[in-house]
Amino acid sequence: MFEPSSGRGRRHGTSRSEPFDRWFRYPAGFASDYASLLLQQLRLPTAGLVVDPFTGSGVAGTAARRVGHAFYGVEAHPLIAELAALKLDRTSEDPNGLLATARELTLQAITTRADIDISVEADLTLRSFDPETLATLVSLRDLIRAMQAHEWHLHLKWALLATLRDVASVRVGWPYQRPGSQRQPTFADPLPRFLQRIAWMVEDIREFEANYSASPACRVRQGDSREAMNWSELGHGTAHGCVTSPPYLNNFDYADATRLELYFWGDVTSWSQMCAEVRSDMLTATTQQSSVGAASDARTLLQTYGTVGTEISEIADRLQKERGNRSRGKEYDRVVPDYFVAIARIMENLSTVLAPGAPAVLLVGDSAPYGVYVDTPGLIAKLAKCQGFTLEEDVILRHRGQRWASNATRHNVQLAERLVLLRRD
Repeated sequence: MFEPSSGRGRRHGTSRSEPFDRWFRYPAGFASDYASLLLQQLRLPTAGLVVDPFTGSGVAGTAARRVGHAFYGVEAHPLIAELAALKLDRTSEDPNGLLATARELTLQAITTRADIDISVEADLTLRSFDPETLATLVSLRDLIRAMQAHEWHLHLKWALLATLRDVASVRVGWPYQRPGSQRQPTFADPLPRFLQRIAWMVEDIREFEANYSASPACRVRQGDSREAMNWSELGHGTAHGCVTSPPYLNNFDYADATRLELYFWGDVTSWSQMCAEVRSDMLTATTQQSSVGAASDARTLLQTYGTVGTEISEIADRLQKERGNRSRGKEYDRVVPDYFVAIARIMENLSTVLAPGAPAVLLVGDSAPYGVYVDTPGLIAKLAKCQGFTLEEDVILRHRGQRWASNATRHNVQLAERLVLLRRD
């Protein structure tokens, strides 16, 4: 039923070229052509309400808006939630004003960058750019910061943040920043690249206003989708469908992936602050988030989910044994219970806001830490059944993990990315 024409295996999430997606290429998002295809296949009513508990940079939201649906999303990462809300915001301003403002800022940056003291910047920032480039970036940043009341402030901010990795002189690709590994910047001068990104924004806004201005409202709430209060804006049974892609159990740290942007803008100045202010509301999907207390509480809660809870606990037991066989084993056994209890809570919230008979489609991959197979899509479907859903389809979209085939210490379990279609009872 579901077979996208492109995007299969697209690396690092969102598209480099699709309107709105190209504003910032967040690695945790799923491909826009997947989202568009799924929405079409779900056959939702005209101007229906689509929800997404893992909104990320708003790919599902922009896809829903293109086909005339309303959208409500929840995203825990505060910086990425801001981006998603910006992309889905309706502006009454002429986007020509954005381009004119950006051009004026670049001229000001040229005249002020010689006076910039880059020595006060975060160590990661200092190590990621050559001094002249960094002075230009900081000059632009300070000028944009000073105009927070300006109607185009956030657009300017995100055009600059999206420029950082384009002009870095070290390897800062997804998912890891490696400031000790030099590279030739993709673009030598940040100012033309910044203006190019502004031009894309202007083009996308114009195209939207010309063709989709009558589309229903789209909203993004920053917060933890496990918490019922973050769904309180919606009445019971008011949503017509859900399209989402939960974090995979692949030990990817979604907060750390944006450390360069967080440090550069000054949202956080230390690892501990990032953990407290950015990662704290995010679903546990990496060993760096795990804790003994949270895992113990999750183990207790799993007992309330019957046989699927027992199945998840047994997987955690096997992972704990495998960790004990290694001198520096990672705490996958702590991540798994916490992850699935969180998913169960989110499915409970979805069950409340989705109308009877409404579809929920999830794009998610399985995993095999230390060779212990975790059927993430299948387990999510079983947990969803506990919350009032019926499984209709479980389809393999692509096999994954082949790029690690040469690693002799890696497991040989065949992994896949799958599409799970659920139906609210």
